[in-house]
Amino acid sequence: MDYEKIESSARNRKIALNSVIYTLLVIWAIFVLFPFYWMVLTSVKGYGEYNSEWIPKLFTLTPTFDNYVDAFTAVPLGGYFLNTLIFTLVTTALMLFVTVLAAFAFARLEFKGKNIIFVLFLSLMMIPTELVVITNYVTITEWDLRNTFTGLILPSVTSVFYIYLLKENFAQIPDELYYAAKVDGTSDFRYLYKVMIPICRPTIVTVTILKVIECWNSYVWPRLVTDDQAYYLVSNGIQEIRENGFGRDNIPAMMAAVVVISVPLIILFLIFRNKIMEGVSRGGMKG
Repeated sequence: MDYEKIESSARNRKIALNSVIYTLLVIWAIFVLFPFYWMVLTSVKGYGEYNSEWIPKLFTLTPTFDNYVDAFTAVPLGGYFLNTLIFTLVTTALMLFVTVLAAFAFARLEFKGKNIIFVLFLSLMMIPTELVVITNYVTITEWDLRNTFTGLILPSVTSVFYIYLLKENFAQIPDELYYAAKVDGTSDFRYLYKVMIPICRPTIVTVTILKVIECWNSYVWPRLVTDDQAYYLVSNGIQEIRENGFGRDNIPAMMAAVVVISVPLIILFLIFRNKIMEGVSRGGMKG
């Protein structure tokens, strides 16, 4: 009987603890999701309805999609999307090529001064981003690459953090596999392609998705090196929409443009969220 009381008491404590945890999670989710809900809600309100609300309402009975039409007609938002797509795909592809090769070299190859070079390489993460932006801007300007896709892409084709993440992941693969492959006459590039990349695919997928998100949200660098509307990305195109599109006062139309820009990333994250978590956890494991 005493065991039943103890078991019942433990079960009740577990239920109470889970209730508290789930309640806190629901509250946290509301705080996190409310700004996005408010953005979508505002985007489907008419200009007159939005300005007539003395107290903002949490719903609307007359939703409209005219704001989304305005977002694509007031400025060439479709062109901004195409520029961003080109920038994102090319930058991510080049970054993966450079990052995978660099991580493989640091993780598997042996050469003089490798550890010192890697430490110096990691020390680059300590340099403030503002200093890197300044030096990159001076270089791109001197090379006459402003208002070009090359100038947009070139400074973003490598990442110390992603190289470190992949290097740690590659280092977890047993050395015996590498030595066995070398005995069979397998080249380093073939070993990388056939063995290391398939094993570390979750981390590589994670790096790819994070880089896509980074490129899509890039604002400071494109804003610096492009003043030609033909090379605007969706991030700095928002400022163009605000200044020369439908004006600063048309908040619903601005929110519609932001929703359109945000949706691709949200869908991408929802589809690959498990891969992202798996890749990050694998990258931080030791063994």
